[in-house]
Amino acid sequence: MTRAVAVNVAANTNEPGFRGPVYPDGSFAYVPIPESAVTLPPDRFPVDEPMPTYADLDLPFSLPEPLRDRPVHMDPEFPGVHGREHATYGDPYAIKAAPIADLEPGDWLLFYATLALRPHGWRGPGADDPNDDSTVADASAVADDLAPDWGAYLFAGIRVGRVLDAPDRETAADVVPTNAHLKRDPFDARVAVAGDPDESGLFDRVIPLSTPTAGSDANGLVTELSSDSGKGPWWRRPMRFDEAATATVLDRVRRS
Repeated sequence: MTRAVAVNVAANTNEPGFRGPVYPDGSFAYVPIPESAVTLPPDRFPVDEPMPTYADLDLPFSLPEPLRDRPVHMDPEFPGVHGREHATYGDPYAIKAAPIADLEPGDWLLFYATLALRPHGWRGPGADDPNDDSTVADASAVADDLAPDWGAYLFAGIRVGRVLDAPDRETAADVVPTNAHLKRDPFDARVAVAGDPDESGLFDRVIPLSTPTAGSDANGLVTELSSDSGKGPWWRRPMRFDEAATATVLDRVRRS
């Protein structure tokens, strides 16, 4: 029986200072967070590749010039997304590592992010004006399941192939060699996941975890199906889904 865990990832108002966009039809852009840790010299990476920066990302909008050369923490990574070839994830925090470590091959590691509603053609944060905060002018053009300003949305998943609980650098390098935590010094992942590259990736459309009235209000996928109460800052916490709940979530993904 297939189970799932969902964790919060991607750009936010703290790092790098803005949320990724969700567009009126539910399409979106995945923006990783900056790399905040000390990293190894590239010649000590397990694979021969440079440290990615924001300028390397395949984004449909512009970024402020000071951000373009900043290294990114490319985690999770998905085949064909931002130039990556594998499906991997690593996490250094016990609160997320513990439920992830309980997953088995065939289970799902799902990812959600807080995304800001933006119009199609949004030019990016501070494209012309550092105070610009473009919003969607025509509310009738917005899908009726999206939150009006920002919301929490499932946007991607990794079909688990292998889970490494408390791995050392050598073991992780054999299984998830391109994962961002292997570029850090010291290596800090408490858990690492390698996924099925054929079944892992971005969704075609977001799956809302927020209600259509307010991003801070959790909908039934959280309050009725997940392990989370939906109270307080629920959008920062990991969520477990049992077999029945996972089936419901995956059906929503397939129908999106």
